[in-house]
This record gives sequence, C-alpha cells and structure tokens, in this order.
Amino acid sequence: MPQHAEVLIVGAGIAGASAAYFLAPHAKVTLIERESQPGYHTTGRSAALFAESYGNATVRAITRASRAFLESPPLRFAATPLLSPRGHLIFGRADQKQLLEAHAAEMAANGGTPRRLAGAEVRALVPALREDHAHAGVLDAAAEDMDVHALHQGFLRGARAAGAALVTGAELLAAEWTADRWQVRTSAGEFSASVLVNAAGAWADEVARIAGAVPLGIQPLRRTAIVFECARFAGSAEQHARWPMAIDPEETLYFRPEAGRFLASPADETPSPPCDAQAEELDVALLIDRLQQATQFDVRRITSKWAGLRSFAPDRTLVTGYDPQRSGFFWLAGQGGYGIQTAPAMGMIAAALVLRRELPAQVRDQGVEASALAPGRLENRGQSPISGAPYSA
Repeated sequence: MPQHAEVLIVGAGIAGASAAYFLAPHAKVTLIERESQPGYHTTGRSAALFAESYGNATVRAITRASRAFLESPPLRFAATPLLSPRGHLIFGRADQKQLLEAHAAEMAANGGTPRRLAGAEVRALVPALREDHAHAGVLDAAAEDMDVHALHQGFLRGARAAGAALVTGAELLAAEWTADRWQVRTSAGEFSASVLVNAAGAWADEVARIAGAVPLGIQPLRRTAIVFECARFAGSAEQHARWPMAIDPEETLYFRPEAGRFLASPADETPSPPCDAQAEELDVALLIDRLQQATQFDVRRITSKWAGLRSFAPDRTLVTGYDPQRSGFFWLAGQGGYGIQTAPAMGMIAAALVLRRELPAQVRDQGVEASALAPGRLENRGQSPISGAPYSA
C-alpha cells in the first residue's frame, strides 16, 4: 500500500527542506530524496555568501525578506549563528576602473553602501593580491558568510519536529495523476499525495517529464571550487578570517579564507546534464592560472576540489507555483546561485502558494508578487486553468 501524504516533496536540498519546514505545521508532508543523505549535490557544495546586492530585482527582494529569519532564527533552530561577518570586495586593475565604478553604482542602486577603495586599502584587506590587480576596489561590508549546513539541517529538523517524514534513497521512477491524487513510485516504495512539489534542483525538468508536465528549460550549470594551502599566507586562522570574499570585476575568479586554508573558484558556468558533478582538471588548471595572475598565492597543495550544479530558469529568476496545465504539480526550482540566501523567504512563499494563501507580509513588504515567480511566465502553453483543487487548507 502506498504511503499517504497531503504534500509530497521531491528533493530534500535547501529548497525542499525549507518548503517542508514551513508547510509541515499545516499539512501532512513527506520529503523524498534520491540520495542517501539530503543536500548531497548543490546544497552540500555551496560556499554561500549573503549579499542583498546579488541577483536581479526579484531575487534581491526575496533575499531582503530572508534576512530577519537568518539573523534571528527560531529558538533551537541552530546551535551556531547562521550569518557571520565577511564582506565582499571587488578588486580590479587600472584598466578596469569603469567596471569597478559600474559595480559600485549597482550596489548603491540596490540599497547597498559601497565603499570605494584605493589600491593600498585593497591590498591591506587582502594582502595576497598583486599590486597591478589591486589598483582599486569596491567593498560591500554588509555581505556575510552563511552556515549552509546549519541552515539546511535546521529546516530538516524543524520539519520533522512538525510531523514531516523524510525518506532517503527514494529515486522517483513514475508519477501519475489519477482522480484527485498523485500516485508516485520510487525506489524506496510507493506514495500518494494531493500535491507533488518539484524541488529536484538540477533534475527539475526530468521530474517534470516523469510527471507528464512540460519542462521549463531549467539549465544546470557546473561550477568548480578548490580548497588549497599556501605557506606564504599561512598566518593564523584569526588573521585570515578578517579577509573579505574577493572577486574580480569580470566575475571570473573569487576566493576567500577557509578554516586556515583558502577556497577559490573560477566562477565557471558550464552547461551540464543533471549528474553527480565532478571538478574537471581543465577548470582546476584554469583557476590556478587565474589565481597566479591576480595573486601571490603559491598553490602547492589542493586539499579538496569539487563541482556543483547551479540550476537557472531562462530569466534567472526563481520559479515557484502550480503548473498551469498539470493538476497538483507544483514547481520549486531554478534557485541557481541564490537558493541558500533566499531559502527562508522562498520556503515561506512556497508554503503559502501550495496552501493557496496570500504571501507572507514580510515578503509582500519587499514588493514580491507571486506572478513574478510563477512557472507560467516561462511558457508558451497559455494559462489554461488547473483542473480540480490540488490542495485546500
């Protein structure tokens, strides 16, 4: 016999976990995850930075709506702070002055308070930068590190405490809408639910195909990262901890301290099929070359390397809402590089829309409208009405 739920969420990464957290007090929720542990793919490979100036206008608004939760999460949500000071420094050469000024103007236009820095100030903040690559800089001191693991686990723990079930090793094999419910078959058993939430990240379009919905063109893009040691800058972890995240103005390199070592990425965006992404040697070599051009790092030992898939909708705005043609099929996809910093507000938004309620006040106060996130905005299928009532609180 199938296990019954009101809402069945496919994918237990940050998107599915946050939705479950806010839905579980109001509905019977089951999370199914194809891997043996939640967050194995993109969520577990993120070096997230909370920056209200990152992303388009809708993304920035949802990020702002998430700040209150991240600064003051519910009691016992996490044992450590979810945010910690970091700062975000854009550094550049003399010939990149216009790019730096454009970044500063964009930060200011988005409500930030950019601080323009001379070369000596840039190098004082990040001593590893070469003088010619640190002619000037722009600092967003308000950007903060995020404890991704604590946030993800807090959502999962809170969802379970409110009655949600988590089933791992449950790869989606089939999904069919019959009468007024989804009948779902997985490698861990069968389930039925009134609402099927597609929070499958890089696999979002694959899940849609299995469920008979039209894919939205969610594109996974591979990003590479390494952690390395450098004897030249092997000072105390406390000293390194004061460095901001540093990124070049063309967004082809970023790096920051990482527990006495350094994390770096070429900020690559290579189209990929949904898969267990791995770091390509060519991308790692490219990253090291860029590091050596811009910094005085001597990358002698790479302690770890990995790749993750950041999945974007065609317009780079997150997607959440009922599919306009497939009964009871709900999209929560396209988180791209914004999924961690927007997770609290996106969880609230998804829960409200699944329950067919008004968006929360803290979201509406930032000017976010459900229509800007709706899957129908990406389709040419028209807005045919949803048959039936997939869920009614």
